[in-house]
Amino acid sequence: MNKLPSLKNLYYLVQLHREQNFNRAAKACHVSQSTLSSGIQNLEEQLGGQLIERDHKSFMFTALGEDVVKRARNLLAEVQEMTDLARSAGEPMAGTIRLGCIPTIAPFLLNRVVRESGKQFPELSLLLREDTTENLMAALGNGELDLLLLALPVDTSGFHSMGVGIDPFKMVGHPEQMAVGEVEYESLPDQSIFLLQREHCITGHAISACEMKNSTKVNPFAATSLHTLVQMVDSKLGTTFLPQMAIDSGILGGTELEIYQPPGEAPYREIGLVWRQTSSRLRTFRTLGQMIQGLLPAKAG
Repeated sequence: MNKLPSLKNLYYLVQLHREQNFNRAAKACHVSQSTLSSGIQNLEEQLGGQLIERDHKSFMFTALGEDVVKRARNLLAEVQEMTDLARSAGEPMAGTIRLGCIPTIAPFLLNRVVRESGKQFPELSLLLREDTTENLMAALGNGELDLLLLALPVDTSGFHSMGVGIDPFKMVGHPEQMAVGEVEYESLPDQSIFLLQREHCITGHAISACEMKNSTKVNPFAATSLHTLVQMVDSKLGTTFLPQMAIDSGILGGTELEIYQPPGEAPYREIGLVWRQTSSRLRTFRTLGQMIQGLLPAKAG
């Protein structure tokens, strides 16, 4: 049998593709830059093809290099899952789970998830990463993460998903800016509703769940976080939508803001877990999902 490429060198290649910089990739791999470069050169010799075109200032991946990176990601993910499965040795709630979560959930739910997991599953370790839905889905597909905690719906083609509860939306505004009584969207001034930047999925979820059809009411300025939205609204610039879990976590503390029920049926976003279809840890993920269900309101019906 021909000598097979080492997983270590494949990992070096994947990290270099991710970082697009030899120095940063070497730091991510906890090796010297010369060690990383030698490993990739050794990989090229074993495969019999050029993976990277180099000059003294820059480099680029060849078509073969791009293909090898894609296959290496899948291979490394399978090896990681095999290792986790072997370490758990029949105990599904042991080992490590690399859990990704979006910024509009992570600060308000992850602490409770980690604490409850520690109580119920003391042999299970959760490694956490916060990022946008798009970046997390890419990391899951690349094998960099094992499980995601997201706001649904998202395109989960090629993945499994499990709903774990809902998170109601509330309108928040300064009492001097809000009309007394039931809120009506048409009565609000134009450009008076502030939302997050589009890469934060809560914007789309809020607009859809609250059936807000008149876009002239939305201010073109987009905030980068829920905390920024709160500060803007507390400055009497307008109103916004906040998820209930953020309100319960005290995000309105120190403000004069009041909570209002949006028009129509009680709007909400659904919270769910997402994992690869090829994962061997189905039982682990479903058990963790059942635990999270105990921390969130259930979907009616």
